[in-house]
Amino acid sequence: MAALPDGRPITRWTFGTPGGVTAEVLSLGARLEALHAPDRDGRRANVVLGGADVAELLDAAAYFGATVGRYANRVAGGRLPLDGTVHRLATQHTGHTLHGGPDGYATRSWDGEPVQEEQRVGVRLRLHSPDGDQGFPGALTAEVTYLLDADGELTIDYRAVTDAPTVVNLTNHAYFNLAGEGNGTVLDHLLRVDASGYLPVDEELIPLGPVEPVAGTPFDLREARALGERFALRHPQLLPAGSGYDHTWVLDGTGLRTAAVLTDPASGRRLECRTTEPGLQVYTGNLFDGSVTGRSGRPYRAYAGIALETQHFPDSPNRPDYPSTVLRPGEEYRSTTVYRFTVEN
Repeated sequence: MAALPDGRPITRWTFGTPGGVTAEVLSLGARLEALHAPDRDGRRANVVLGGADVAELLDAAAYFGATVGRYANRVAGGRLPLDGTVHRLATQHTGHTLHGGPDGYATRSWDGEPVQEEQRVGVRLRLHSPDGDQGFPGALTAEVTYLLDADGELTIDYRAVTDAPTVVNLTNHAYFNLAGEGNGTVLDHLLRVDASGYLPVDEELIPLGPVEPVAGTPFDLREARALGERFALRHPQLLPAGSGYDHTWVLDGTGLRTAAVLTDPASGRRLECRTTEPGLQVYTGNLFDGSVTGRSGRPYRAYAGIALETQHFPDSPNRPDYPSTVLRPGEEYRSTTVYRFTVEN
C-alpha cells in the first residue's frame, strides 16, 4: 500500500506501546487503519476493520477508519440552508449527502507529522478544503490528532477554522470487532450507551424529527446488552438499516463523558468511548455483503464490526431544533473523542 493511483504516496504512522496497544494511521483519509490490543491472556489482535488494498479504500471500504467530513452522516436532499441562502451539496445515489459527499474527506490525502509528548505519541494530520468543496460554502482547514498513551487510551482531537460561514461535523468511522478483525460477528458483543433518547429514522435513514425515549425499545442500552439479543426484538425501527442499528443516540450529559462501553466476553477486551459530542451514531455493519476483504484475508459479512461515531446529529442544517453545526470566521471548531482499551478477567 505505497501509493494512490495517481502516484501520490500514502504514508503510514505506527505508534504505541510494544506488547500493549499500538495504532496505525494512514494519510489517506486521516484513517485509523489498525489498532492492536491484547486480550485477557495477553494475545494481541487488530480490532479495527480495514480494506486489504488501496482500491478498496477508495471504493467499498472508503469510510473504514476514516475521518469523514465536511459533514459526517446525512444531509437530506443535499440541501444546506445557511444565513438565508440554500446551498446545494453533492449527493450520492440516494439523493442525500452522506459523510460530506461522494468525494468527501475519507478519500483525500492529508498532510501529517508525528507528535511526541511526555506521556503520549501519535500523529497530527491537516487538510485544506476549498470554498465550494462538494458544495459546502467557505474554505475550511481541518486538523485531526491521534495520541496514544501507555495505558491504551487513544485520544482523537479535531479542530477546524473557516473563512466564511459553513457547517462542520467531523467523526472517525472505525469499525470495531473486539474478537479481532475478520473473526466472526459482533452479535455476542455487549454494548452500553449512556443515552435516554434516540432519533428514529425514515426508510432512507433520515431522522424523522424529535428525540424519542429509548425506554421499552431495542434502543435501550442504558445497561449492557448483547447486540444479537437486541436485534431479535421485533421493532419497526430496526428495519430501515437492514435488521440492526444505524441510528443516533442522544447522549446524556455534557462535556467529555462516557458515551458507550463495548465488551467482547470471549476475549475480555473492553472499549470505553468518551466524547464531547452530543450524539453517538451506532452502525452495526448490517449490510456488509462480503465485497470488502480485510487485512486478515477474510471477507466482511453482516455484523462483522460496529462503528461508534461520535458526532452532532444527522441533518442538523435542516433541523433548527437540533444542536447547531454552524462555524463562522473567527471561531474554532473543536471536538474530542477518547477510546480506552482495557481487559476484563
